[in-house]
Amino acid sequence: MKILVNVLLVCCSASLFALTNEEVSIKSYNSTGNYVSALAQLEMSLRDNNGNVNKRDLSMKKMEGEKGDKTLLEFNSPMDVKGTVLLTHENLDSDDDQWLYMPSIKKTKRIISKNKSGSFMGSEFSYEDLSSQHYKRFDYTGNAENVILGSAKLIKSVRVPNDQNSGYSKEVIWVEPKNFLIQRIDYYDKSNNLLKTATMSEYQKISGIWRVSKVIMKNIQTKKETTLQWNSEKIKAGLVSKDFARSLFP
Repeated sequence: MKILVNVLLVCCSASLFALTNEEVSIKSYNSTGNYVSALAQLEMSLRDNNGNVNKRDLSMKKMEGEKGDKTLLEFNSPMDVKGTVLLTHENLDSDDDQWLYMPSIKKTKRIISKNKSGSFMGSEFSYEDLSSQHYKRFDYTGNAENVILGSAKLIKSVRVPNDQNSGYSKEVIWVEPKNFLIQRIDYYDKSNNLLKTATMSEYQKISGIWRVSKVIMKNIQTKKETTLQWNSEKIKAGLVSKDFARSLFP
């Protein structure tokens, strides 16, 4: 009887302190938030399935907002992509607005919702990946799990995109339990097969806020890979809405 009671107590205790998948997503989102606005310089490295690497330099601006974040990515080099800009206005209660400015034809193309699962500039990141990963963009059921990945103790959580135009059936996130920093995201395609894996690393605190410095996106199905490396970042950078205006581009 005593053994049975102890087992019940352990099970009840584990259930009592288990985090739901939604709680994990909220905590992980908040762990790198409150940066207000940010300026960053990045390097994008594209590796094909033969190991050939193509590098690009780009600038990024970001600004938090109650109704959704705003992001502007601009390629600085090489010459064939220089001046190309992706502008994203996140809308938490509707589809995001995204525009791609192409200097070669001096025109701006609107990225329609059904095309947001497509590749961004030939990389393994989709337009969808480059939108804010706000916890309100997903549906949740059940509790997260405490797991071991390699030698690391992590929290494994599942979330399902609530956008019908998403390219993913679900995402599995692997979170460090102390600060709730995401270490890995597994992306599953519409057939529920593993499509891509993103690995986040080199986190650092900038003015007291955790920020990621490296993301490697591996396409499991094509064996291609794209790395985003932050070379510098400044937060609370004083950016305002006009810095992300659609009218900045033709």
